[in-house]
Amino acid sequence: MKLVLAYSGGVDSEVLAHGLSLFAKQHPEFNYLLVHVHHGLSANADSWQSHCERRAREYGLPISVKRVTVASGARISLEAAAREARYDALRSELAPGDILLTAHHQDDQLETLLLALKRGLGPKGLAAMGEVQAFTPDNPLLRPLLTSSRAQIEAFAMAEGLSHIEDESNKDSRFDRNFLRNEVLPILTARWPAFAATASRSAQLCAEQQALIDEEVSLCLPAMLLSVPHSQAAVLDLKALAEQPGRWRPHLLRGFIEHRGFPLPSAAQLGDILAQLEAKDDAQVAIRIRSMVLRRFQYALYLDPVEVAPRVEQVLQGLDEDVRSHGSTLSWPIDSQSQLVANWSLTGPRLRLAKAGEVMLRFGASGSLRCHPHGRDKGRELKKLWQEFAVPPWERGRIPLIFSGEQLVAAVGLWVDKRYLADEGEGGWQFSLVEVNT
Repeated sequence: MKLVLAYSGGVDSEVLAHGLSLFAKQHPEFNYLLVHVHHGLSANADSWQSHCERRAREYGLPISVKRVTVASGARISLEAAAREARYDALRSELAPGDILLTAHHQDDQLETLLLALKRGLGPKGLAAMGEVQAFTPDNPLLRPLLTSSRAQIEAFAMAEGLSHIEDESNKDSRFDRNFLRNEVLPILTARWPAFAATASRSAQLCAEQQALIDEEVSLCLPAMLLSVPHSQAAVLDLKALAEQPGRWRPHLLRGFIEHRGFPLPSAAQLGDILAQLEAKDDAQVAIRIRSMVLRRFQYALYLDPVEVAPRVEQVLQGLDEDVRSHGSTLSWPIDSQSQLVANWSLTGPRLRLAKAGEVMLRFGASGSLRCHPHGRDKGRELKKLWQEFAVPPWERGRIPLIFSGEQLVAAVGLWVDKRYLADEGEGGWQFSLVEVNT
């Protein structure tokens, strides 16, 4: 296990790096790493890097400097882009089980809480930052200084003679957080010295309320998730959602979005999504929010990334006679997230291939192409079969289709053409789409 500190060289992270060096001397059984992210946004960035490298040597701690490029543009928040680049850099240094440390303190907590109020966030946003949170599914995030004030941290650094850098951008009040720090908080804390501490208690109360909501959602949501043969991910049963009390629907929708691993939309966006989902049954619903798109089809909500990895047709090599034995498995990558897997089996619907060398994997085919799915009395045109198998229109071009020559012989996860179906006791290939763990 490794303790990884996000180390900017500012007074907060300098104090935490000092404390980590003392802890490391008492606990040599752990590994340690300081990570300094070089954003390249300041003319002083190189000197900050030199400071951090020098201090790391004095602390006796290893350091990794990560140079990043921060996205810029008319509609891009520089604060958000720098934060995302920093998080990506930190994630790249974490192995499963490693612990990330950051130097957020009580005043940071208050700033985060006020920003959440400005954005109109609910209990989840108002919970602000926790002392212990998940940074990734495999890496916890600890904030050891969260109950300490900025004044206490600065006083400690002075008493210990700790040198640190001063980021000149922190004085630029054009940025929301700096505006609060430089213009608003001094007025609030001058009148109410304990304001940061009491606000932290409010954040903790919001966190406790959100934990209760999350617990209820975790109990209800699994019964509302549906598995569909043409999608690797679960979809949300909109009939079941409609049966829930109105005040719970936004929480359940938010839980579904979190379950799929997408960033959460705002309360206003959630309300808009729910309003569109409750539109008349034949209305086409496709809502794009940042990196995700939500679509409704036959009383189910599908959630997919906006940018979908392309799939390219290919010859399925290896389906030769000498590997056709029970339990044999072959696989082919089809995009960055998926692979096609073929298992040789003696049971279940399976494909009999007389000429393995002519087998092709394709995506998309003419709607007039005919196929005779196993279990059906007669063949149908492909456009009719898509409807009968309830495949959403946007998914049809991504279903893996197996061709023998120019004949469509199987749609992976849906059917095998009856004319190519292996007889009882006869071996054949069973194809499936499997998600790749990255």
